[in-house]
Amino acid sequence: MAAPNGHFDYKQSSPSRSHKRSHFPTRRKRAKLQRLFRYIYIRFIRLRGHPRAIARGLAAGVFAGSYPLFGLQTIIGIAIAAAVRGNKLVAAAGTWISNPFTYVPIYAFNYKIGRLILGQSTETVLASRSPQEWMSLGFDITIALLTGSTIVGIVLAIASYYVGLHLTHSLKSRKDKH
Repeated sequence: MAAPNGHFDYKQSSPSRSHKRSHFPTRRKRAKLQRLFRYIYIRFIRLRGHPRAIARGLAAGVFAGSYPLFGLQTIIGIAIAAAVRGNKLVAAAGTWISNPFTYVPIYAFNYKIGRLILGQSTETVLASRSPQEWMSLGFDITIALLTGSTIVGIVLAIASYYVGLHLTHSLKSRKDKH
């Protein structure tokens, strides 16, 4: 539409620009995620090393990721991977099982398992508390959380070793066929 001064007024005549813009970032984000997953997949296929070493690295990282040691999980995972001759890069990635989205459910579960193993009552509710509040509640809670993290970490590490071993064998056999 022409404005009273004779110039074309883009704001009034164009269809809702915000409507067009709202779809673009979604497609763009989806494309970025697809590229990221493809990159990770390719990096995983190209990993050098024996499938057992890759699986040991994954198990080490998952075990370390089970602990509430924020900021140290990656270092601990890499150290464990070095000790068991596992792939250090995969160990670092394995620690990602605990992330801001999974902290509370994982550590609440670990805490419950620890309380069960230690025979402590389960009256204290920690689901709505931050990890810093957990640590300030006392020695019993800390011991229960670390005990549960150890037990859950061992179980998850064993499971992730076999899953990782199966995945690496199947991905490497696909790669060899092509």
